[in-house]
Parts: sequence; C-alpha cells; structure tokens
Amino acid sequence: MNAMYAMTPCTLDAPRLARLGRLAIELPSWGFADTGTRFGKFLQPAAALTLEDKLDDAQQVHRLTGACPSVAIHVLWDLVEGDAAPLLNAAKTRGLRIGSINPNVFQDQCYKHGSITNEDASVRRRAIDHLLASVEIGRAVGSTALAPWIADGTNYPGQGSIVRRKRWIMEALRTVHDAMPASMQLLIEYKPFEPFFYHTDIADWGMAAAFARHAGPRAKVLVDTGHHLLGQNIEHVVAFLADESMLGGFHFNDRHYADDDLTLGSIDPARTFRIFLALCEAERASGRDLPIEFMIDQSHNLKPKVEAMVQSVVTAQELFAKALLVDLDALDAARARQDIVGAEECLKRAFATDVRAALASWRVSRGLPADPLEAHRESGYESRMAATRLPRKVSAGGSYA
Repeated sequence: MNAMYAMTPCTLDAPRLARLGRLAIELPSWGFADTGTRFGKFLQPAAALTLEDKLDDAQQVHRLTGACPSVAIHVLWDLVEGDAAPLLNAAKTRGLRIGSINPNVFQDQCYKHGSITNEDASVRRRAIDHLLASVEIGRAVGSTALAPWIADGTNYPGQGSIVRRKRWIMEALRTVHDAMPASMQLLIEYKPFEPFFYHTDIADWGMAAAFARHAGPRAKVLVDTGHHLLGQNIEHVVAFLADESMLGGFHFNDRHYADDDLTLGSIDPARTFRIFLALCEAERASGRDLPIEFMIDQSHNLKPKVEAMVQSVVTAQELFAKALLVDLDALDAARARQDIVGAEECLKRAFATDVRAALASWRVSRGLPADPLEAHRESGYESRMAATRLPRKVSAGGSYA
C-alpha cells in the first residue's frame, strides 16, 4: 500500500472498548406493548400489558446486553399524574432506573386543534399544567430528562397563525424549563410532518434549536433519526448541533420513507455509522464524552418486542464500535492534503471491519452472553411471558385469532 494511505490497524483496543462500555442506551416502555398502525392494532401474545410487564421486558434486555440501565416512561400510558413512588420502587427492584419522562399533549380530544399552540387559552393552560406535572414526576423519580413531543400543527393554509403559535410555544417551554430542577434537561424534538401536513410547529432541527435557546440553558435538541425529510444528511445535523453544544439526545430507529420506527440499522446501517462517527469526532475535539441521552424510540408491530430491542442495542454497539475504529489522525491527515479518496477510505475501512467476534469476547469478559439475541431465544423468555400474559389479555377482551 502507498505510504500516504497507511493507517493503524482497525482493532478495538482498551480505550475504544472502554468508551463502548460507557454507551448506555435507554429503552422505551411503549416499545414493549401491543401497537399497530393508524388502521389497527396488531396483538402479540408476549407483549406487555402493564408497567410491571414493561419493566420485566426492559430488565431482560439489560440482563442480556448490560447496556440499558434506564427506561423511558410515557405519562398517561404508564402512569397518571400523582404518586410516583411505586414506579420508582418497581424499577429499582429490577436493577433499573427511570429515564426520560415523556408527557402526553397529543392524545386527549381537547388537543384536536393543538396543545400549547391552541387558540383556546384554557387548552394551552391544560397542556402546560400537564408538562409541569410531568416535571414533578421526573423530580420524584430522579429523571434527568423531560422529552415532550409537541405534535401541534395545521392541515390547511390559514388555519392558524404561525407566528402566534411560535410565540405560544416559546412561552410554554420557558415556563417548563424554569420549573425543572437543575439536574434535568428539556429535550425538544422536531418532526417535519405528521400528524399534521400543512405545517408542524417544530418542523426541523433549526426551529428546535431556536426554541431551546429561548427556553433556557438546559434545553437542548432531541434528534430522532426517523424524523427527517428524505435525503436529509443527519450526521451533518448532529455534527452542527454538537459543535453548538445544543445536542441533547437521540431517539434511535430507522426508516425507509418517513417515521417508520424500524429497527436501528435495518435500512441504512452506514448512516447510523456516520452519525456515530460525527459524535466520535466531537468527543475527540472536546476531550470528553458528550453529555447526551441515547434512547431507542421504536414500537414494533411485526417483530417480537424484546427481540427487536435486543437486536437494536447490539446493532448500536456494533456500529458505534465501527465508528470508534476510524483512524481520526489518518482522516485529518487526508483532509489536510485534500485527499478525498484517502479520507473516504478511512471511513470505508472501519465500516467494513467485522467487529462481531471482538464484541462477543468483550461481552464474555463482562459476564454477559457472547450473543445476546441467541441467548434470549434460548432462554424461553418469550414463551414464558406469552403463557402468563395471554390469559390476562384474553380476559380483558383481546382477540388473537
């Protein structure tokens, strides 16, 4: 090989494995329950019914991967506003902690025309009160993140005042930010369309960043890897936000057309690799791990719930490991001499490296199964949960015919 293309071997040395070991991935409680499409719900015998079921499933994923110590909860789906002590105790007994708190200001009938952007001041007040109550739940369980999805928007031109709605969002998020404890971040998500199709009030990462800056210093942007228009360069967004200290976290999933909620890396693993590479470069520049939340946001209709989560976590570890293998010194040297091919080869070489055997040995050294997915299948967990949960579902009126 020509000397100018010489690179250090692609090996997962101790520092890289140590960084991989610090990759903690939060699981979504809603990802373990029966879900479907807007046209109907598809039922699985082993899917969770209760919050305790969801925590049991999360415990299984963490037991197999060692990478998922926290569970995101959805207020209204997992618990009503009120005493959070049972939730905290249920998580602790399973060796887990409660992660991000996800308010719900999109489900109730009063939010048909918007929540914090509604023309009716009483509806806006109701939405803000719910967000504030969710802050208190977070405070009670020691959560470090409030992650509201503001699903507001319009379907028709003239339906709403875009500027007035913008200002109402700013007022609401500032109120919520100021009520949060110092240990909590406000993570602002964006979505270019759905459920509204003329405009959504927080449509892209730039709007989310503007709202975050207005809300206060502990407000950051949440990047959902499925919430982008086709062709969006997501790693560009990630690198930009990280350099601006505005990147708060991720909702990991994959998509083919839009927000498909597909398993991480199932459609475009190279894109996820490049996103992780942007993080690796940002961390090298800062000299520390970025203080961001890594969360899965997937709700599988066809794949078994726990299997899909284990698969996503393992894929995230593999793609992060590949990103860690990129020779950043060689990459910068190629850039300095404007060697486009040489720079691209740095990425291709790392991405082409098969890290599975190295990660299997690494897991065994940590007391984990070499192949978490195989271990899950061999454990019989799915059939045991189906045996205990299916009768409860049938008695509750569920149909599995």
